[in-house]
Amino acid sequence: MQKKEITKKPIKKTPSSSKEPKLKIIPLGGLEEVGKNMLFLEYEDEIVVVDAGLQFPEETTPGIDFIIPNVSYLEKNKHKVKGLIITHGHYDHTGAIPYVIGKLGNPTVYCAPITKAMIVKRHEEFRNLPKLDVEVVNPGDKVKFGKHLQAEFFELDHTIPDTVGTIFTTPIGNVVHFTDFKLDYDNNGKPIGMDVFKKIGEGNVHTLMIDSTNADVGGRTVSERLVEENLESLFDKAEGRIVVATFASLLTRLREIINIGIKLKRKIFISGYSMKSNLEIAQNLGFIKVPKGTILPLEEMKKYDDDKIMVLSTGAQGESNASLMRIANGEHRFFETKPGDSFILSSSIIPGNERGVQILKDNLTRQGAKVFQSRDIDIHSSGHAPQEELRDVIKLVKPKFLIPTHGYYFMRSANRENAVESGVKRENVILLDNGDIAEISKTDIKVQIQQVEASQVLVDGLGVGDVGEVVLRDRRVLSQEGMIVIIATLSKHSGRLLKNPDIISRGFIYLKENREMLNEVRRRLRRIVDRTKNQHSDADYIKSLIRDQIGEFLYRKTKRRPMVLPVVIEV
Repeated sequence: MQKKEITKKPIKKTPSSSKEPKLKIIPLGGLEEVGKNMLFLEYEDEIVVVDAGLQFPEETTPGIDFIIPNVSYLEKNKHKVKGLIITHGHYDHTGAIPYVIGKLGNPTVYCAPITKAMIVKRHEEFRNLPKLDVEVVNPGDKVKFGKHLQAEFFELDHTIPDTVGTIFTTPIGNVVHFTDFKLDYDNNGKPIGMDVFKKIGEGNVHTLMIDSTNADVGGRTVSERLVEENLESLFDKAEGRIVVATFASLLTRLREIINIGIKLKRKIFISGYSMKSNLEIAQNLGFIKVPKGTILPLEEMKKYDDDKIMVLSTGAQGESNASLMRIANGEHRFFETKPGDSFILSSSIIPGNERGVQILKDNLTRQGAKVFQSRDIDIHSSGHAPQEELRDVIKLVKPKFLIPTHGYYFMRSANRENAVESGVKRENVILLDNGDIAEISKTDIKVQIQQVEASQVLVDGLGVGDVGEVVLRDRRVLSQEGMIVIIATLSKHSGRLLKNPDIISRGFIYLKENREMLNEVRRRLRRIVDRTKNQHSDADYIKSLIRDQIGEFLYRKTKRRPMVLPVVIEV
């Protein structure tokens, strides 16, 4: 049966025709992945950028530290950039700042207090960069960027405090940008803060950009009140040491965990650099208030009985270099797992991390520890609104046009259905991809035929953008097929082989068990050299023959295509 080819239904794209100025909305990241969030609004000679995040590497990007947006368009137009708005402190919205801020012309960064503290703290790690120009904004504040664009900020509930959405006042109407958000609920199950969305809706919203991360997930968010109750119940029943692993940036959750620990008279120990840094920031700004002597250095843990100890740790995603994995592997300097310990993973598993989390759980339970996760009991609440909450908010905001943001195409397509269910006309919901140019007038949105450059930029060590597709392809080949190095030493005068060729294999075959194949490789190599010795062939030509002919032979023998690296030495 012939396989049916499935293609994405294209957006109808049209060339720009009217001379009337249009507002442009252009995403550079976050609309074909989870992470790397960045977009900008442009009207005539004014550009306002929203977020500059990173994306963590995937299986298809071996050896890469992370991925950032391509800002080449903004670099060419940096004289137009009037400001960079950062909506909250998560790395998928802030992580690219050190790498792109100079290319944007070092514009003023607008963000809330905790967000400022987090990005300034990280920026200190990049000592060669100029100091950031950061202006603090709070809900209700307004910033005028020029003649045409103005922003007003409003509060959103997320897993980190000081998360802000933005109402842009533009010549074509009000454009609202929701960053990551969710709804929270009081003890009676009533949603909190809905008046904010109702007030926005009263302002005649032209276009709404709204988070799609959980757009395909039914129901509503688990209340943080329920999460706190379940965590306290688990803590109260624990007889030994408690280790809580979660994201270092979930400051609201961490505050409540610390309060529960204080209530149960446990001493708090922090394991993980990022968590320690974020908690210090939250304490300095007064978001978390802790009695003196409650949070102690890890090296003092042995002074206390097990039932008086609580450890807050990074690494709930099974990251190989994180604190929790070091504990699970018996490599932590101050903590050795033993029966009676309770490990609580207060986070959902990010797709792609399943294997790492499974190894983590296996290693801990082998040592007699108890492991609890959100699949067993509600000890985590997502920071992204699911279907019912998205529909409620869209109904209150009442946009004429809607652009789903944040997430894969499937997620954003699901959010289109949420918008239609909430009363937005289907033809008024626009699905963009990274690099698409949405041209917006007072009465319409069109997607231009041309795009801006939005290919991913890879960060590998100190290199930014120097690892391209060719290098990635080579890395994938090496990881899947291995490599074989063939070293041939030739006489410069006669062109003959001077000694038996050396062969090195890495990740392809075990040499000692494949002597017959290696001998055949050497015989074929001699024949290649003999055919070329009277033709005065240069080394590059001989390398090409070795690469092609030996590669073909190895494929016939093994059905694998290792990377063949010939080294020809003429003496």
